[in-house]
Amino acid sequence: QVQLVESGGGLVQAVGSLRLSCAASGSIFSLNTAGWYRQSPEKERELVAAISSVSSGDNTWYTESVKGRFTISRDNAKNTLYLQMNSRKPEDTAMYYCAHEGYWGQGTQVTVSS
Repeated sequence: QVQLVESGGGLVQAVGSLRLSCAASGSIFSLNTAGWYRQSPEKERELVAAISSVSSGDNTWYTESVKGRFTISRDNAKNTLYLQMNSRKPEDTAMYYCAHEGYWGQGTQVTVSS
């Protein structure tokens, strides 16, 4: 049974460190592309960042609005996916979900105060 569990969200300011984590069980992140999505009440769910498998070169992709601010990474030993969120903006406020092989976590809320 696959389970993805996100953590690390909260009410945050624009500056300072914030890293979301997604721990997986029953699925191995390094074998396939994994991604972070977000959804707010005003917008449809969107892909924020993705990282390819080890065999595909750990290539990363970011949606334009977060390029240079967010970093996706993976700890293969811990089977955990991360999203480092720097220079946050109020429009980054959303529920953030990790996804892998068709499975989704329950989400972690990030609220950026203005």
